[in-house]
Amino acid sequence: MRFFLAGIMQGSHVGSLVHRQDYRSQLKEILLRHFPGADIYDPWADHSGSLDYTEEQGRGVFLRHNAMCGEVDVVVAYIPEASMGTAIEIWEAYRAGKVVLMISPLKHNWAVKFLSDEIYATMEDFLRELELGHVAQRIAEAQQAKQAIAKAE
Repeated sequence: MRFFLAGIMQGSHVGSLVHRQDYRSQLKEILLRHFPGADIYDPWADHSGSLDYTEEQGRGVFLRHNAMCGEVDVVVAYIPEASMGTAIEIWEAYRAGKVVLMISPLKHNWAVKFLSDEIYATMEDFLRELELGHVAQRIAEAQQAKQAIAKAE
């Protein structure tokens, strides 16, 4: 199974700043424990210096990451507050019929509400559901439902 770790990076910072990214290693570690052999792509791991990229290089990485969200099996998105980049990533996954799991308290935000297959209010909620096996079950159910829709079209 292929995962893309989407999530807040710059958020609403006006300056050239990035939110803490330590959630990514935690997510990757626990996903690998529950999905042995999974391919988990973390854009931050390969592009932690991206704020210093040239415009051309930054645009290329941005567009490629958005496209990747339509190619993986599951996008796990961590959005503790609004994130325009993550919204685009989940949109691309949604449009491609991929599973979108959201970790966000923004349950009334339309992008979160309507593009997610499941919403977990906090990281702790997601980790608990993962440990209980509910995340794997939800992924399987969502994939099955999306395949049925694709066949009907």
